[in-house]
Amino acid sequence: MDQVQKPARYIGCEDGAVTPKHRPDKAAWLLIYPDTYEVGLPNQGLQILYEILNERPDAVAERSYAPWTDMAGVLRNNRLPLFSVDTHRPAADFDVLAFNLSAELVYTNLLECLDLAGVPIRSADRRPEDPLVIVGGHCTYNPEPIADFIDAAVLGDGEEVVSEITEVVTGWKASGRTSREGALRALAGIEGVYVPAAYTVSYDGQVISGVEPCWPEAPEVVEKRTVADLADWPYPKNQLVPLTEVVHDRLNVEVFRGCTRGCRFCQAGMITRPVRERPADQVRTMITNGLQRTGYDEVALTSLSTADFSGIEEVVAATVNDADCGQVSVSLPSLRVDAFTVGIAAELQRARRTGLTFAPEAGSWRMRQVINKLISEDDLYSAVESAYSQGWRRMKLYFLTGLPTETDEDTLAIMEMARKCVEMGKTHQRSPSVTVSIGGFVPKPFTPFQWFGQNTEEELRRKIYLLRDDAKKSHNVQMKWHDSRATVVEGLMSRGDRRLGPVIEDVWRAGGVFQEWSEHFDVSLWTEALERHGLSFEGYVYRHRTEDEIMPWDHLSAGLHKDFLWQEWRDALNEVGLEDCRWTPCYDCGACTGYGIEHVVASAVPPAGGSQGTGQPSNGGAVPVQLSGLKS
Repeated sequence: MDQVQKPARYIGCEDGAVTPKHRPDKAAWLLIYPDTYEVGLPNQGLQILYEILNERPDAVAERSYAPWTDMAGVLRNNRLPLFSVDTHRPAADFDVLAFNLSAELVYTNLLECLDLAGVPIRSADRRPEDPLVIVGGHCTYNPEPIADFIDAAVLGDGEEVVSEITEVVTGWKASGRTSREGALRALAGIEGVYVPAAYTVSYDGQVISGVEPCWPEAPEVVEKRTVADLADWPYPKNQLVPLTEVVHDRLNVEVFRGCTRGCRFCQAGMITRPVRERPADQVRTMITNGLQRTGYDEVALTSLSTADFSGIEEVVAATVNDADCGQVSVSLPSLRVDAFTVGIAAELQRARRTGLTFAPEAGSWRMRQVINKLISEDDLYSAVESAYSQGWRRMKLYFLTGLPTETDEDTLAIMEMARKCVEMGKTHQRSPSVTVSIGGFVPKPFTPFQWFGQNTEEELRRKIYLLRDDAKKSHNVQMKWHDSRATVVEGLMSRGDRRLGPVIEDVWRAGGVFQEWSEHFDVSLWTEALERHGLSFEGYVYRHRTEDEIMPWDHLSAGLHKDFLWQEWRDALNEVGLEDCRWTPCYDCGACTGYGIEHVVASAVPPAGGSQGTGQPSNGGAVPVQLSGLKS
C-alpha cells in the first residue's frame, strides 16, 4: 500500500463499528459519504442511520467514503471495486447505495463512487441486479442537477423513512428483483421520497414551463419528512471513534434541530423548521455516556444556534462539573452573539478553552436588516467582551459577501467591526487576535433569496480584494476567504435543473473529482462543459428570477409557503427585519402547521436582537426558552 497516502482511511475497525451479518432476507445498505474518510466519519447523519438500520432485524448497514485519487487509481489499475470499510464487501453487492449530500461540489464524487462500484452512473442504464442509488441531506431539496444519476432522493429527516424504504427493498428482493420500475414506483409512494423518473420536465427556452408526475404513485408535490420529537431518537448511542485523525474529532451531541431566527440567507434554518429541542436530561445522559464510552475529552453541542438551547448554561455547567466525565472541554460550534452571555462564557472557561467563532454575517446594521440577522454592534461587542473577560485571546468572525443590495461601504464595515473587537480585547488580553473568514454568498432553494441573481465571480473577487487590502492596515486581524470561482460553481449546482446532468458528467469524465478541495478544483472544467452544452453561468447563476418563474424544485416542499418566502424577499429589499417568531404570533410560514407541531410563543423576555424588527435592537441577555411543543 505504498501507493496510497493514508491507508488508515480504508481499514475500518473503529470503536463503535459493527460487523453485520448479511442474509438474503435483509436489505443491505451501504452508506456512502462522497468525500474523504476524515471529512465523512464524523458526520452525524450517517452515523445515526448506521445505528438505526443495524438495529432492525430486516436490515444491515455498512459504510464507505470517497477514495482519494491515489486509492482510486489503485482500485482501477487492479480492477478492484469500491468497498465498505466495515467488512470490505464490494459496493455492488449491496441493495442500496445511500449517499449523504451536504455540499453541491461533491456531485462529481458521487459519479466517481458509482463508477468505482461498477454501477452504471445513469439510472436509466441500471439493471434489476444493480443497487438502488438513493441520496439524502440538505442538497436533496434541489436534486435536479443529479436527477439522471439517482433513483430516489429523501427530503428531510431520515430516522423514520429509512425503515419504510427498507420494507420496500426487502419486498423487492423477495419478489426476485424482477422489476426495477416496480421498486421505484413503491418508493415514490413513500412520503418524503422523490423519484426523478416519476416526473417529466418541460422547458420554454431558458426556463422551466412545467413539471408533471407521470406515475400514479407520485404526488404532485413531494413533502419533506419531519421527526416531531427528538427524544424518541437518542442517536448516535455509539459514536464511532476513528483510528486516524479526522476533522471534528470529538463527541458530538445534537441538542436541537431547526431554527426560527429567520436569517434570509440560511437554507439550513429554513428547511429544518420547526425547532425541536432534545430534553436537557437526555442531552446530559448522552454526554456522560458518550464521554465515558469514547474516551474523548471534548464534547460539541451541535445545532444551528446552540446558545439558543433552553438551559444551555445548566447543561454546560453539569458537563464541566461532572466528575465522571473528567477534565472535559465544551464546544458550541454555532454561536449567536446575541445569545452568548457572560454566564455561558464563565462556564466554558472552567474547562480547556477552545476557539470561539461568531457569525455576524454582515458588517453593517443595514445589511443585517436585509438578511434578517438582527444583531446590533452592542450585541457583538457584549459577546466579545464576555469572551475576552473570561480568558479567551482568539476568536473567529464569519461574514458573507455578495449579499443582496450590498455596497462597498457595507463590505468595508466588516474590517471595521473586526478592528473594534481587537481593541476591546486589548482591555483584557495582552495580544488578542481576530480571524475574519469571508464566504461568497450563494442563494439557496427554499430561502427568500432564491430569486436573487448571485454576484459574478469577478464582483466577488473584487470585494474580497477590497477587504484584503483593508486588512493589511490592521494589526492582529487575519483574513481568510473562500475561492470565488468555487462559489459560482456552487451557485450553479444550487439552483440548476436537469439540463446540468451532462455538464456534471463531462466534468467528472475530465478528471474533475474532489472539486470542493482547492488543490483539485478547476473552474475551466465547468466553463468548458457548460459551453459544450449551450449553457452558461449567466443563465443559471447571475440572473434574477421573477415571482411567477417555475423553480426547478417547485414540485418539492420544505414545508414553507412560497408566498411567505416571496414576502420575505420583498422585505429584504425594503430593509425590513422580521422578529424571531418565538416571541410573536405565528407568521404562517407553514413549518409548524404542516407537521403536527404547535407554535408556542415564549413567555420569557426576548434576548438581544430579537425585540426590534425594523430598528436597532436593544441589548439584553436572556437565553430563549423552548418555542415549540407537540400538540397534546
